[in-house]
Amino acid sequence: MAKPTQAHLPRSWDKALPPGQKEMEKRKMRYYMDAKLLEVGIEPKSVIYRWSVESKGSKECWTCSAYWGDSKAKLLAEEGQ
Repeated sequence: MAKPTQAHLPRSWDKALPPGQKEMEKRKMRYYMDAKLLEVGIEPKSVIYRWSVESKGSKECWTCSAYWGDSKAKLLAEEGQ
C-alpha cells in the first residue's frame, strides 16, 4: 500500500472573529500540522502548505493542506513552478 503524501486539517470559526485572532488560529493550525508530520516521520521543512477558505453561512472553514513527495511535485507542476 502506498504511503500518503498529503494531509489536510480543517477548522471552522465565526466570520466575525477579529483578523488578529484568525491569524493566531492559523498559526496554531500550522504548528499542529508540523507536529503531526514530525510524529509520522515527515520533515516539515520539506513540505509545502496551501490554504483554502470556504464560506458556510456565518462561519468560515479554513483548511491547511500539506504536500510532500509525489503530491508536492504534482502540485508544483500544476502551478507551473
